[in-house]
Amino acid sequence: MTHFDVASAAVEAALAAGARYADARVMHRRSESMSARNGAIEDLSQSEDAGVGVRALVGSSWGFFALPDLGRDAARRAGERATAIARASASVPGPPVDLVEIEARTDSWASACEVDPLSVALSTKGDLLTGATAEAHKGGADIAEGLYQIWDTRKWFVSSQGHRIDQHIREAGAGISATVIGDGETQRRSYPSYRGQYGTRGWELVDELDLTAHAARIADEARALLSAPQCPAGETTLILGSEQMALQIHESVGHAIELDRILGWEAAFAGTSWLDLAQLGRLRYGSELMNITIDPTIPGALGSFGYDDEGTPAQPRHAVRDGIWVGTLAGRESAAVAGLDYAGSVRADGWARLPMVRMTNVGLTPGPHTLEEMIAETADGVLMDLNRSWSIDDKRLNFQFGCEVGWEVKDGKLGRMLRNPTYTGIGPKFWGSMDMLGSETTAWGTPNCGKGQPGQIGHTGHPASAARFQNVRVGVRG
Repeated sequence: MTHFDVASAAVEAALAAGARYADARVMHRRSESMSARNGAIEDLSQSEDAGVGVRALVGSSWGFFALPDLGRDAARRAGERATAIARASASVPGPPVDLVEIEARTDSWASACEVDPLSVALSTKGDLLTGATAEAHKGGADIAEGLYQIWDTRKWFVSSQGHRIDQHIREAGAGISATVIGDGETQRRSYPSYRGQYGTRGWELVDELDLTAHAARIADEARALLSAPQCPAGETTLILGSEQMALQIHESVGHAIELDRILGWEAAFAGTSWLDLAQLGRLRYGSELMNITIDPTIPGALGSFGYDDEGTPAQPRHAVRDGIWVGTLAGRESAAVAGLDYAGSVRADGWARLPMVRMTNVGLTPGPHTLEEMIAETADGVLMDLNRSWSIDDKRLNFQFGCEVGWEVKDGKLGRMLRNPTYTGIGPKFWGSMDMLGSETTAWGTPNCGKGQPGQIGHTGHPASAARFQNVRVGVRG
């Protein structure tokens, strides 16, 4: 049997058992990660699994069942069980369930990959991490750590509406960090971000990061932070680097525009959303410089794919246009409930998990300014970058973030390095204060986005540029 045959058998069995709609995903996943500390390998993890997951719709209720068995009998059993679960749930009447119409396609898609990351020798990968962490340790880091992660995912999707789609998605990334221990505190500097940089690319992405070349620098900066003055407290002009902007987008925009949160269907991992569908198309989310796109078609970005896990083809759209909220991350069912005509943002982190609304690539369209211009036009402010901590309320509205490093900005020039920089704000007020936005964009990858119960880990991308905000509260008042 082919993998399509397995998925088809599951769908046919679900329909025969009474489902009015069914789809099945066969997935084969391989993953690998390695970590090092102070020049020595600490951990190597390799895994591989395969299975089939089936969704069935009976009346207004869904059923889901999955098995780690790709035989025909197992596939049919999974389809029958999914329908039985849906029928049991349908014993309690609910509102009718409709699905936004999408074209049924037969297609194949693969992410670009120049160097298969799983084909690179473990010795080569280990030498990279041990070399980079040894260099940072020699440069003054008490704890120098390095990590790479690889995922290789193949999917075969079949639906009762005629979809027949296979995809091959390869993802890779890496990063290093240097931690120094002082009198009563620690400081950390990371490269290229606090968790590394990731994308739907091959090992060439890791090679381009050139981790070892940055190891001594981050160790030196971490040690310098121990004696740097504390970030002052008060309201001031704030400039954020692109990596911290990616986290800002993820937490205060990406999760807030997930339609299942807005509808109140999903409340795990810091909650629902402050957004009200009645204000879609009218609510001012931020300044006119704020243009947020949902775009899973960006080559190489971590939230990219050809089709989501409902068979909806990837396509770009606006979530915020000229500061006005105009779009959501949606699935076929949630979009129909909300009266929207698009879906495309439903994924699961494996064959054994029910697909749900997830971020794809949610990011800022570039602006007209350079970072140098932002600094030059700031009389008194603080520049912060690289996330260190985050906290946001269960409506995705009030937040407080900490960064690894800050710098004074005085009379249009960078001044002293500052330690323990933090800032706080309320979503629309904060975004409304953005008055300068950078023209250089990096599509940062977030491989650790948690959502759902049971929990699922999503891979998301966030194109982001440096930006300037006015009258932001920074620092911690004693």
